[in-house]
Parts: sequence; C-alpha cells; structure tokens
Amino acid sequence: MSRKYFGTDGIRGRVGEAPITPDFVLRLGFAAGEVLARRSVTGDHRPTVLIGKDTRISGYMLEAALESGFSASGVDVMLSGPLPTPAIAYLTRALRLQAGIVISASHNPYPDNGIKFFSADGGKLPDAIEMEIEAALARPLACRPSGELGKAHRIDDAAGRYIEFCKSTFPTALDLRGLHIALDCANGAAYHVAPHVFHELGADVTTTGAAPNGLNINDRVGATHPKALAELVRASRADLGVALDGDGDRVLMADANGAVYDGDQLLYAIAVSRARHGSLPGVVGTLMSNLALEHALGALGVEFVRANVGDRYVLELLHERGWVLGGENSGHIICLDKHTTGDGIVSALQVLTAMREQDRGLDEIAGGLALYPQRLVNVRVARTFNWTASTLVADARAAAEARLRGRGRLLLRPSGTEPVLRVMVEGEDAAEVEAIAAEVARAVERAAQQAGPHA
Repeated sequence: MSRKYFGTDGIRGRVGEAPITPDFVLRLGFAAGEVLARRSVTGDHRPTVLIGKDTRISGYMLEAALESGFSASGVDVMLSGPLPTPAIAYLTRALRLQAGIVISASHNPYPDNGIKFFSADGGKLPDAIEMEIEAALARPLACRPSGELGKAHRIDDAAGRYIEFCKSTFPTALDLRGLHIALDCANGAAYHVAPHVFHELGADVTTTGAAPNGLNINDRVGATHPKALAELVRASRADLGVALDGDGDRVLMADANGAVYDGDQLLYAIAVSRARHGSLPGVVGTLMSNLALEHALGALGVEFVRANVGDRYVLELLHERGWVLGGENSGHIICLDKHTTGDGIVSALQVLTAMREQDRGLDEIAGGLALYPQRLVNVRVARTFNWTASTLVADARAAAEARLRGRGRLLLRPSGTEPVLRVMVEGEDAAEVEAIAAEVARAVERAAQQAGPHA
C-alpha cells in the first residue's frame, strides 16, 4: 500500500487546502486514536496522547479538530500549547504516553501547517503504524458512546519540564557565565523556553524573534534567515549567536563577528570534541552534506556515511549503525545520546560544551571546517520527466564527474515538493563549480524541453 498522506515528516500542506483542513484533521485524530487504542496496553485506563503546536494562527483550529477526533475515539488528550517539536518528543516519553502529536510546518511560512507524530519512546512513528492510520482514514468517522469518550486537559508545567531537560544535556561541571548570547527564536515555538535555558545556565541573553503573533513565524527571522542573527550579534556586541527555526528542531550559529556557521560546521565542531574523547566511531550526514565535512572527518579517523535528505533517514541510518551523531547542513543535528530526535537548543548546547571544554571561540572550533564552494540550481521540469533516461543528462553528468574526479562531486535530485530537478555541484574551485553547475543545468533544460510538458 502506497502512502497517500504521510511524507517523510508527517503530513504537511497549505492551510485550507487538502489535507490541512479541519474536517480531515478531525478524521485523522479519530483514525490515529483507533489505531493507538488497538495497539496500547494500558489496562483499565484509556490511551493518552500529547498534542503540542508552534505559534501559527492555524494551530488553534487544528488543535481543536485533533482533540475532538481523539476524544471521539476514546483517547484522552493532554495539551501543552506552543512548544518545540523536540519538547513533545521528550514529554511523550517522560510522561509514558502512547503518542505525541505536533502541529507545525517547521521552517515554512505561516500559511502552511502540518501534523507529525512521535511514538511512545519519543521516536518517529513507525511506518507500519502510519500505514494503519492511513487505512483507518478510509473508514467512516464514528464516535464512541458518551461514557467512553476521551477527556482533555492542559499541562501547566510543560515548558518548565522541557527547560530542565535541555539544561540536563549540558555538563553540570560547566556553565555559560561571562558569555553574551544573541538568540533568534524565529517567532516560533521556542520563544518562551530557549531564552530561559541559556540564561539559567549563566549566559546574558539578547533575544529577537520572541514576539509571535500567529502570522510572523519564520518571517525574516530564525534559522532560515541567518542575516537577522548576524545583524543582532553585531548590534548587541554578543560573543555568539544562536538561531532556531519555527518549531525549534534546527539551529544555526554565528560568531562574534556575525559570521554564520551552518549545520555541517556545527556537526563538525561537535564531532571533533567527541573524537577527542575517543567516543565517536562514525557520523551520518546526507546527500547534501558538504564534501569538506566528509574529508575532514576522514582525516580524524571518523567514518562518514550519507543518508537520503531528511532527518528520518539520518535517524534510520544512525540506528542501523549503532551511532549517536548525525545531521543535515540545514542545521538539523541529532545527538542520540542526548535526545531521541533533532533538537535545536540541545544541539547548540553541545557546541557550547565543546567551546567551554576547549576554551575556544566558535570561530575556532567551527571555522576549522572550510566548506567547499557549492552551487545549487533548481531546474523546472514536468513532474513526469524521467531524467535518468535522458542521454543529454547522462552525457553532461559523465563529463562533469570526470572534471570533478577526486576534487568535488555532482548530485542530481528531484524535489519532493516542487516540479524541479535540483542540480548540486561542489568542489575545491568556485569558478569551476559555477561553470559545471551551469552546464549540467542547461543540459537538463534541453532534455526537459525535448521531452515535452507531459514527459
């Protein structure tokens, strides 16, 4: 059975358009509740789920619909209000609940929203359960008898519990006293927790992006707009900057000069620190991870393997290898010895741990990885265009790989959300990278034109 609704990160789309509509989300809550009720071993107690959300205005509507669906299926609901996605993963596990649900579209603008699920252990919901929920969605909506309906209540101390959890991932022998941190919360779910974490560990904190109004999440702030962080660092004369995305699972950082470091560089800083302790057999990146990261880790004797793009695939490969550290250049970093999922605040604290242990600045520990020049070109193509069958594309690809051999790489990857083929080239020489990317992109355009609009 193929997936109709679930993607690599739950269900996502434009609010008001299928499937992100109140009626569908109501049915989703009921379907998920039925599946969880069948699978749960709770004795005489009803299964219980936790629902959290980010700061989008549509979160109120979707939260009410989900709550109603779960209640109709006989499942109790706990509501946390706005909290980062990784906070829901943590609380689901800590409170011994049957599932956690997050209403968020992560780094997307406010008109979008989505629903993602966590299992009882705080990990991604297994594929088999997602498929069961999809099958249940095909059945008519029903309702339990009144005496079997689920109840709902809010968790008053959810934010405080998560703040303490984040702080627990930072060594008790260290603190952040004497450090001035510029913090950009993206007007998102971490706006009322991230400042407390860093402040309670001893840092002076200057905050932006902490005044959500339902419409300004990720709007020219946060990890997807690092220019705002660089400007805040320089204006406030901070020692470093931390930028989260709308649901708090990604992080980028900046040094005292406002230079921004991406996920590959932060992952490298954490990896070097752990390799010094001899506790790092390998690191998982993705197809988009910079080649310089692979080479730098290899020089340290640390194995590096690539997963498909998406934190779900990074997690799968980490579990398969028995490793604990991986991530994406977008800033989604996973430290499985600290949390079950990617967490922007926790990841920033791991970088700060490396800085404190080595008594070095961010520019010294993250700047040690000089990224290779990289060029990404999105070529619009028909959704049905079979680029792998094109001789034009194959010839251009072979010529590019011959020029890059040993000094760079080429990646062709269809987008999962747009009708484009992504052409990514990276290598040691910036001019050569630009030229090769342009040549391959032109070949893809010609091939797509020859194939026609319905290829």
